[in-house]
Amino acid sequence: MGWDLALAQGAVTVRFLTADIVKLSYVPKGGTAASPTVVIDPDAAFPALTLPPVEQQGDEQWLGSDKAHLRWQARGDQLIVEDAAQRPLLRIDVAALARGELVARHDKGDALYGIHGYGAFERADGGLRRKGRQVAKAGEQGFAGAPFVWSTAGYGVLVDAEGARFTLAGDRVSVQGKAQPIRDVYLFIGPPRSLFASLAQVSGRTPLFPKWAMGFTNSQWSIDEKELLEIVDTYRAKQIPLDNMTLDFDWKAWGEDDYGEFRWNPVKFPDGPDGKLKALLDAKGVHITGIMKPRVHLDTVEGRYATEHGFWSAASQPSPDYFSHKAVRDVDFDHPQARTWFFNDALKHSFDTGVIGWWNDEADYLGSDTQFMNMQRALYEGQRAYADQRVWSVNRNFYLGAQRYAYGLWSGDIQTGFASMKGQRQRMLSAINVGAMQWGMDGGGFKKGRTKSGAPTPENYARWIQFGAFTPIFRVHGDFDQKRQPWRYGPVAEKAAADAIRLRYALIPYIYAYEYQRRQTGVGLVRPLLFDYPDDPTLREDVDAWMFGDYLLVSPVVERGQTSKDIYLPAGSWTDYATGKVYAGGQTIRYAIDSKTWSDIPLFIRDGAIIPMQVPMNYVGERPLRDVDVEVFPAAARHVFSYYDDDGATYGYERGDYFLQTLAAQRQGDSVNFETEAATGSFRPALAYYVVKIHGTAANAISDAGHAWNQVADLDALRASVGEGWAKGSDRFGPVTWLKVAAGQPRNITLSERR
Repeated sequence: MGWDLALAQGAVTVRFLTADIVKLSYVPKGGTAASPTVVIDPDAAFPALTLPPVEQQGDEQWLGSDKAHLRWQARGDQLIVEDAAQRPLLRIDVAALARGELVARHDKGDALYGIHGYGAFERADGGLRRKGRQVAKAGEQGFAGAPFVWSTAGYGVLVDAEGARFTLAGDRVSVQGKAQPIRDVYLFIGPPRSLFASLAQVSGRTPLFPKWAMGFTNSQWSIDEKELLEIVDTYRAKQIPLDNMTLDFDWKAWGEDDYGEFRWNPVKFPDGPDGKLKALLDAKGVHITGIMKPRVHLDTVEGRYATEHGFWSAASQPSPDYFSHKAVRDVDFDHPQARTWFFNDALKHSFDTGVIGWWNDEADYLGSDTQFMNMQRALYEGQRAYADQRVWSVNRNFYLGAQRYAYGLWSGDIQTGFASMKGQRQRMLSAINVGAMQWGMDGGGFKKGRTKSGAPTPENYARWIQFGAFTPIFRVHGDFDQKRQPWRYGPVAEKAAADAIRLRYALIPYIYAYEYQRRQTGVGLVRPLLFDYPDDPTLREDVDAWMFGDYLLVSPVVERGQTSKDIYLPAGSWTDYATGKVYAGGQTIRYAIDSKTWSDIPLFIRDGAIIPMQVPMNYVGERPLRDVDVEVFPAAARHVFSYYDDDGATYGYERGDYFLQTLAAQRQGDSVNFETEAATGSFRPALAYYVVKIHGTAANAISDAGHAWNQVADLDALRASVGEGWAKGSDRFGPVTWLKVAAGQPRNITLSERR
């Protein structure tokens, strides 16, 4: 429902697509509607929406939902966008669309975000806010872009145009297209989380990564089968968790004829082509990701085929490859037939024999917003047509729309050292601010920084691993012949790094739940603090800390030799994960840092937290997960957590094959209520019980719908007991009551401290 507004040169339609999404479309007289760009999900669907009738008084009309209101002022061609409380947010100059541009006015103090991130070698001191002239593009080396600008004041603007030029000045946003006029504009209304939910609805949701991708990835350039197995065996012997080894040029027959770009190197990996290496690694719980390049050698069977079928990018010319020194040229991935050909029989054989993840490199040099996106699209669509095994990838730039293709972004060939590591915070959070929720980096740094060896110092390595453990994609990588295994940096760094990796694995049930959340809500595992606290002006440029899921705030150490750190905690109550000390929010605290053993990660638990955890494993799924520990820090307000699981490997979840159960907790005076709803979905995990730890409560009575529960002596006795029950005691957080609760079943449990 909306308006059809006649202008001298054409007409603008104004439509509510949902209660908080409004679409503006301009069609010139005698013309047709613009075709959507890659930014818009071709499968986006919007159910029919019923709104109250349009109201009119004089030249002004009103139309609204329960989340947003529009006012049309015909006299000035102004469309006023308001929130649910009818607070004006934007004034759109509708006539400007006839000129092919968007012009919108807002309150001068509004903080604006989005549009772009930062390249690997670009200074990131511009922070998170956006001002002045900005360009939405895919860019190079870790860059992320989207024709999307949004504000913590409660609105977002998505223009459907590639290469959009934004000018943000004072109280005015104007946008022009590089190659085409602006015709279609989407307006989102609400807090940051709602804006990104709307963005996902319009631009496309993310498929789930495989569960193993929640773990740790060791990438290496210069490796063979013998060293690969030695590295894996050392991880296992030291019980340092590992799920993925990512291989550079070494894995493939690069430069050889007969599809060498797509098949195993039989010299370096003699057991690769026949699947024996895959069987060995499967037994050890390790997956293989292989590098992919956008170029193909010309004087080969595959090169001649590409020439005959017109698969080359016009922006690419034949040139000598820096690694093979033979002539190569880039494939045009915007060409649908080229994409289909790229997932060819040779690559299918590599996939069948163990290369099940894609590290897409160097498709960012042609000045195209779509080359990298469509390279991964070729692999995504090819793999999905061939197998039900989930797709996983990392890529070196991002343009909105890429998230539809199981697309991860990494920040490029960054340097080693503390300065480079510190700058990754801006790169990560600004990329997330344009919708690149699946982000990672070359932990340890890729290129030589200030160290002559090209390797990070032991301290830098330890701190980098701790940082990486709290990013969406957790991986390490280095330049040619550089090694990034924890034991190569000395025993102190090894212990600090191994502890951080083990903590990551303990959090896998919590982390994996945010795969589901990201797909459902558009908001991922990591988000800037301003997502959750949009009204706190202190956080407008804060990159020093971020939310890791809904209930953890992390502020990694990024300074060499630091002995203390000032950390701002937002409103609320925060518990130090390491010590149990409780801090009041809304203030900056001085936090002591261990500068000798680098053993600490500043990590804080939000009041109301519900955090499922597991005993760390050497790899994801090493053992059936029969019990999950759920750390609960009940607050006066009711808090919920959606516990999620599925087979972790296939797309069965799209067909309802998942396990989803809502857990909730609330403190009311001297009692705490813990609830579980009946699970939904057809998947049946090994999970039998939640061991729920209600912190801050030493209960004297437990009831479930009026029936008393059996009390046992302590936590060990509770774990060993048959059926549901409870115990009480204490831990580093203070008094605690433990509940053993049957998973999948509805429960309404009251813990009372009264005798």
